[in-house]
Amino acid sequence: MNHLLSIEQLTRAQIESLLADAAVMKRERGRHGAQPLAGQTWALIFSKSSTRTRVSFEVGVSELGGRPMFLSAAEIQLGRGEPIKDTARVLGRMVHGAIFRTFAQSDVEEFARYANIPTINALTDEEHPCQILADLFTIQEKRGPMPGKVVAFIGDGACNVAHSWLFAAGKLGFELRIAAPAPYRPAPELLARAGGRVMCTEDPRAAARDADVLYTDVWVSMGKEAEAAQRLRTFEGYQINAALVQQARPDALVMHCLPAYRGREIDEETFEANAQTIFDQAENRLHVQKAILAWAVR
Repeated sequence: MNHLLSIEQLTRAQIESLLADAAVMKRERGRHGAQPLAGQTWALIFSKSSTRTRVSFEVGVSELGGRPMFLSAAEIQLGRGEPIKDTARVLGRMVHGAIFRTFAQSDVEEFARYANIPTINALTDEEHPCQILADLFTIQEKRGPMPGKVVAFIGDGACNVAHSWLFAAGKLGFELRIAAPAPYRPAPELLARAGGRVMCTEDPRAAARDADVLYTDVWVSMGKEAEAAQRLRTFEGYQINAALVQQARPDALVMHCLPAYRGREIDEETFEANAQTIFDQAENRLHVQKAILAWAVR
């Protein structure tokens, strides 16, 4: 039994193995020789709304022989104040694994500790490990191994996606540049924990210069809606557009974890010019998460 709770807790060897398994899952979709989740029921416990994460996990569990059970936190006792550890101990006696999408990282970790079933972090405020594994897979699929690559993250450098990129850079030996306003950079203690080659700057052009990948995420993450007006003002100038793309390598990938708000973090023209990569990236959530599910039950 394995848990996927964060990129930070994975070893380099585990990341590389998951990415290799994802390639097999993608190549053999529809004709898998093994059904590692046969006879199993997996709970998807979601406190936050989702499109790609929910669909990819429900399809992934089904294609590996299992049965997905979607549980909105608002519709179970967890949403009425039942302690995480009590929900975990009940579900641990009834289902075979859990995919948990919520706010606090501590909630996912507490659930895994008490449920004693494979538990997957499908997003918290601190990390989004499944997304970054799919991103790494997409980059390697299109441009080869990560060591030596330069990834430029433009926007909110203190969000969960940026945090997971930090840990990935420390594990895999590529350079990460984060262009963000000073209040939205990763905390110094987080940078120290992650290690690796990381540059933080307020200048998007400096981050993008000769980069292999330009990456962005929404400026207003779930749970930050009350800050929307202020965030939109602060992040003005941190948009991926044609001028910024010209700073990167000629064959640079432009990536977005979606949903995208055109005209904010990326403009319409740049999004559509790179739609093939962005939607390949979205599709790869399915293949990578199937690799995660198969690894979780070993």
